[in-house]
Amino acid sequence: MFFVRQGPLWFRLTTGALVAWGLAGCFMCLQQVRLGADAMGRASAYDRALYAALPNWYDPLFAVAVLAGLIGAVLLFMRRASARPFLIASLGATIVQFGWLFASTDIVAQKGASETLGFPFVIIGIAAFTLWLVGHARHKGWAV
Repeated sequence: MFFVRQGPLWFRLTTGALVAWGLAGCFMCLQQVRLGADAMGRASAYDRALYAALPNWYDPLFAVAVLAGLIGAVLLFMRRASARPFLIASLGATIVQFGWLFASTDIVAQKGASETLGFPFVIIGIAAFTLWLVGHARHKGWAV
């Protein structure tokens, strides 16, 4: 019975990794707020112009995405189904953030699809997986 309540080892390891992923996202958000265009290393003139042109809501939306994701991951690690609304908020904020970036700027034309699209799709994929995982855990009785 203890196994069912806790969930299998893969679930506990996965949720632990998702908490680490959330912490890394929060760190990257802080770096972007602190360093601006230089957050990912030495920025080009294009990177500086792009960052300067971001709307005022962009960084706060980034913060919502990563904080909600971290809270959701921690709650899921604690086996709480209440993680779901946080994970929905995180996924939604992430889609809006990247959707605006790709629809409203010329970043893909300037830097190429291979350099700009891969990691955002990974981020959205992990967010979607985490949202699925909370439903799966609830169904299995690992999250209440």
